[in-house]
Amino acid sequence: MKYSKEAKPGKALDKNSTTVSVGILFLFLCGFSFYLGTIFSSNSNYDEQGITYRSNLLSSFDFPDCGSDYQDYTPCTDPRRWMKYGRHRLTFMERHCPPVFERKECLVPPPDGYKPPIRWPKSKDECWFRNVPYNWINKEKSNQNWLRKEGDKFFFPGGGTMFPRGVSAYVDLMVDLIPEMKDGTIRTAIDTGCGVASWGGDLLNRGILTVSLAPRDNHEAQVQFALERGIPALLGIIATQRLPFPSSSFDMAHCSRCLIPWTEFGGLYLLEVHRILRPGGFWVLSGPPVNYENRWRGWNTTVEEQKAEYEKLQDLLSSMCFKLYNKKDDIVVWQKQFDITCYNQLSEPDAYPPRCDDSLEPDAAWYTPMRACVVVPNPKLEKLALESLPKWPERLHVIPERVSEVRGTSIGTFKHDDTKWKARVKYYKKLVRDLGTDKVRNVLDMNTIYGGFGAALVGDPLWVMNVVSSYALNTLPIVYDRGMIGSLHDWCEAFSTYPRTYDLLHLDGLFTTESHRCEMKYVLLEMDRILRPTGHAIIRESVQFADSIAAIAKGMRWSCQKNVAEDAVGTEKEIVLICQKKLWYSS
Repeated sequence: MKYSKEAKPGKALDKNSTTVSVGILFLFLCGFSFYLGTIFSSNSNYDEQGITYRSNLLSSFDFPDCGSDYQDYTPCTDPRRWMKYGRHRLTFMERHCPPVFERKECLVPPPDGYKPPIRWPKSKDECWFRNVPYNWINKEKSNQNWLRKEGDKFFFPGGGTMFPRGVSAYVDLMVDLIPEMKDGTIRTAIDTGCGVASWGGDLLNRGILTVSLAPRDNHEAQVQFALERGIPALLGIIATQRLPFPSSSFDMAHCSRCLIPWTEFGGLYLLEVHRILRPGGFWVLSGPPVNYENRWRGWNTTVEEQKAEYEKLQDLLSSMCFKLYNKKDDIVVWQKQFDITCYNQLSEPDAYPPRCDDSLEPDAAWYTPMRACVVVPNPKLEKLALESLPKWPERLHVIPERVSEVRGTSIGTFKHDDTKWKARVKYYKKLVRDLGTDKVRNVLDMNTIYGGFGAALVGDPLWVMNVVSSYALNTLPIVYDRGMIGSLHDWCEAFSTYPRTYDLLHLDGLFTTESHRCEMKYVLLEMDRILRPTGHAIIRESVQFADSIAAIAKGMRWSCQKNVAEDAVGTEKEIVLICQKKLWYSS
């Protein structure tokens, strides 16, 4: 390099050194920025090159197992965290999810000796002991004939506290009291305090689909037994928050000695049953204080106390516009009225409980506190009442009146959705040969709109839990009007179920819709927790997420196969990933 006479070599070298240093620093910052962008861009859209790069990074993921202490881990209802929360009204048994920094990044293992569940319908009456290895409930409930252990299996004779002659005889008496149970009028039901879900299991044979509800506890694992049997169930409790269902959902609600204090706290728990029960729907109660004249001696109380409790219960129900429908032996049936005259009386100053004001959204049910007021059915919805709905199975394909009540939905979109899912399910059955056979019983549709996926599968030997995102348009009332069941949920949190409780998970564009809120890794780890070993996941997603999902799934010991969607057109092709979870045991 040649210098001018006036130039000083020392300064010239300093200038060049500075240039080189700035250049190196610039290259370092660019590289570091690209690295950070790669790590934190799981919630962003990628071009093809970005996906490939991130996929290569994620392919090194290898999630460890959580250890045998976590084989029944339920993150948001974990007994190990109960002491942090209040005991008043059983608040500690409600959902309390761990903060982000306490989330587990490991795989929940199955119990030693776990094997694929017994297939439906045989599973309704028996299950493998090693799959649900909790003998406490067998010892404590042996006199009530809930279940019994013989060899390597549990058997479910259909007994219960209030049905010593078996659940079928108990339901037969109920059908005598409610004829609507046998002609397709009643389709959806909820059982609060479900035990091992024998009541819901018996109703399946009668064309009635039941959500069996029970809280997480230390020993009994009631909901896990129910799902192992192939019966719909959710972890939940009526305490301080609304249940995750919209108003006017269920055709019937049931409580058999569930020990819920119905008359306490101003009837707050009864008010929640009233909210989720459809006008014209039935509330069935057996156990205290029903039939107190003959039963009081076994309840560690006096006949006078039980009589007063029954009269208080009857007064509360009347004030909420319930009427006594029928009664025999240990069963009493009330019916929710649709008489607007009754609800108008609740607006009077001295009415208690009062009518809810317009500030309370009837269908809001995700972390929504219960309030001591009556949710009045919308008088404009003339077809909301039970007697106005088509009977099952006709109601599955009749356009629900509430379609017009949800912003962004219409009769046209509903019809298109129904047709679309018939074609898609036909294609899915070519990709997953087990779908439609007795190998698939419990199905979770993780982000439905109208329940079209479940409706297309209604003829198969399975049931579908339809989940509507708590951040999306609340279309869950439409799902219930069609005669299907479901729940509101936020997939940034764990689902209200035990591990290994679903045979098949289905999601349609969930990551595309929710990636700005939920980190993909944690959603997939939750899917692994609730999916049974050898179970399948059908993941329908946009191209930009497919490779990333497959890479994380590989780290979870899943095998995935990529397929182009059946209706893919142009450059905006969707990918259908068919993934299968492997059976492995904790080290």
